[in-house]
Amino acid sequence: MTKQYQALSPGHTACAGCGELLAMRHALQAAGPDVIVTGATGCSEVTTSGYPDSSFGMPWIHSLFENSPSVASGIAAALRYQKKQDKIKVIATGGDGATFDIGFGALSAMWSRGDDILYICYDNEAYMNTGVQASGATLPGTSTTTSPSGAVEQGNMMPKKDMPAIAMAHGCVYVATASPGYPIDIQNKVKKALTMKGPKYIQLLSPCVPGWGFSTDQAVKLGKLAHQTGLYPIFEAINGQITSAMKVPKPTPPVSAYLELQKRFKHVLKNPQLLATIQAIADANIVKYGVR
Repeated sequence: MTKQYQALSPGHTACAGCGELLAMRHALQAAGPDVIVTGATGCSEVTTSGYPDSSFGMPWIHSLFENSPSVASGIAAALRYQKKQDKIKVIATGGDGATFDIGFGALSAMWSRGDDILYICYDNEAYMNTGVQASGATLPGTSTTTSPSGAVEQGNMMPKKDMPAIAMAHGCVYVATASPGYPIDIQNKVKKALTMKGPKYIQLLSPCVPGWGFSTDQAVKLGKLAHQTGLYPIFEAINGQITSAMKVPKPTPPVSAYLELQKRFKHVLKNPQLLATIQAIADANIVKYGVR
């Protein structure tokens, strides 16, 4: 009997209930064994590749925090030289810190060159592995160790960077967002992306138990509520045009239904003005993506 392929084996050291490892398992399982993956420094790396072990079922290479796209571009060039580019696909991965901030220059260059690489961002909305510092992906109002809530400031006040729009502006042939609340959607989008030639970008919401402050059985529920409230629109775009978006329910849950499950937002529920600001972000997303 043939042993079933496992892209990500159990036994890693991620937190119980980790949304990132759940998203990663679905994404890499859908990609199949004929891929080479680069992984930036972060939770997705330290929990899966402690020497001398690896949880991965495919060739997986740990890059530095900032250069997962550059390493992936080198691998893609080597595969073209060997004329194996049609048999083996290349996937570069990183968390939101590596993607939105530290590695953005390398990522922009990879997209600008038009490299045939799928980039997957595991978006847990902060630098979770190094102590829950705010990143370019952190939502307004979020309490982090570098943007704590208190008497003067009420958490992070900078907007979340719109990386999918930046990817589309770079000419990525396929751009999509997804969430572990909808695992089949993750799998379908990864499979679809890998059929297309050129640069691709998929952003996966990755609920973090210690960084967000929720109970270990809530990652899937939060993955759904992020979308259902409008805070995390789920869509796909081909050649810069949005082609589909997942509808939010009617009536649409208020953002408080999502925020109240997370300690990082406990101060927001006591601040009507800040709560209204976050609700306005969700409402604007619903209008922008036409998902109601």
